[in-house]
Amino acid sequence: MFATKENPAGKGERILLVVLFVSYLVLLAWIVLWKLEVPYVGGGALREIKLVPFLPGGGFGTVKPFELIANLVLFVPFGMCLTMLAPSWAWWKVAAVIAGSSLVLEAAQYVLAVGSSDITDVIVNTAGGVVGFGLVAVAARWLRERTAKVMTRVCSIVLALALVLSAVFIASPLRYASPRDGVTSTHGHR
Repeated sequence: MFATKENPAGKGERILLVVLFVSYLVLLAWIVLWKLEVPYVGGGALREIKLVPFLPGGGFGTVKPFELIANLVLFVPFGMCLTMLAPSWAWWKVAAVIAGSSLVLEAAQYVLAVGSSDITDVIVNTAGGVVGFGLVAVAARWLRERTAKVMTRVCSIVLALALVLSAVFIASPLRYASPRDGVTSTHGHR
C-alpha cells in the first residue's frame, strides 16, 4: 500500500522516518509526562487513576474539550509514522500498538506521580493514532508510488513545527498544570 516490495521506500527516506519517529516519541513522552517542564518525580498526592471514560468521577471533573483535541492531535503523527514504518499492518495492529504505548505513558504518570492516569486519554490517544493511519491510507490512494517520499516530508514538517512550538512554549511564561496538583515548584505547578 504505502511501501511494498514492488514500491519500497528509499533507504534514506526510511532512515529519516525512523529518526523522526524516535524524536517524536521522545517529545511525546516529555509532553505527556511533564508538559514540557523539567522532568521530575512528584509526590504521592499526584497518583490518581480514572477508569470511567469521558465522565466525571473519583475526584475528576469532566474532560475539557481542549484536552481531548490536544490528545487526539498529539497522537496523529504516531499513527502516521507507524503506518509508514509497518506498511503491511492492518489498522487494528497500529491501534493496538498505540493503545499499548498510551497505556504505558499513563502507567508512567502514575508511577512517577506526575499526573493523573485516565482511561479517556488511552481511548482518545488511540483514536488519534487511527486518524494518522487513515491519513496515510488516503494519501496512498492519491499519491501512489510517491506516498513514502511525500509522507516523510509531511512528518518532517510536523516534527519541525512541534519542536518550534515546544521551544516557544518553553521560552514563554505560560505554564500548563492542573489547578488541583497542589505542588509548588519551578515545574509550573501551584
